[in-house]
Amino acid sequence: MALSSASPSYLTPIHDKLMPKHVLPPKGGLKKKAPSDGTATPITPSLAVQLSYLHHPRPFKNPNYTKNVNRRAKNLKNVLTAERERERAEREARRLEREEAAKANLNAAAAAGDIPEEAPTYTTIEAPPSLIPHKHLCDITGLEAPYTDPTTGLRFHDKSIYEIVKGLNPSIAKDYLSARGVNSIVK
Repeated sequence: MALSSASPSYLTPIHDKLMPKHVLPPKGGLKKKAPSDGTATPITPSLAVQLSYLHHPRPFKNPNYTKNVNRRAKNLKNVLTAERERERAEREARRLEREEAAKANLNAAAAAGDIPEEAPTYTTIEAPPSLIPHKHLCDITGLEAPYTDPTTGLRFHDKSIYEIVKGLNPSIAKDYLSARGVNSIVK
């Protein structure tokens, strides 16, 4: 950026930053000398300088703010614990409201005779068995098991688990089957 010798005086600090120290300014200096007869026109700042907010105060704080001396700082663990406790209390209150509403609805319906005694509802525990077949799970990993070992009867997820199943002795295979609830004889 080249500055002319007619640059206003408010640009000279910028020029000092832009010009290296080893480069001397042009002879006669960068400032335009004002005529001594007093007829000099006043130097008007540019539009950018007129609109600049650089030297205006920035009131970012509320002047009426007073610090609360009773407030203590909490670490993140305390804040998260308090938040979980508040959410748990809200869930518990909602659950109690639903239970009371369900009791009121069940009592009103039972008084009217709409619901038979043996019909399953959301508040009763007993229900008929599901008609959807249950998924077969791997006896070793608990993942979905599309395969069954023909010798032991253990269900397995993939070939890497099958290698483990082949290496099991019959007593361990029987323990896995009994954990699943199958009491078959291992061949």
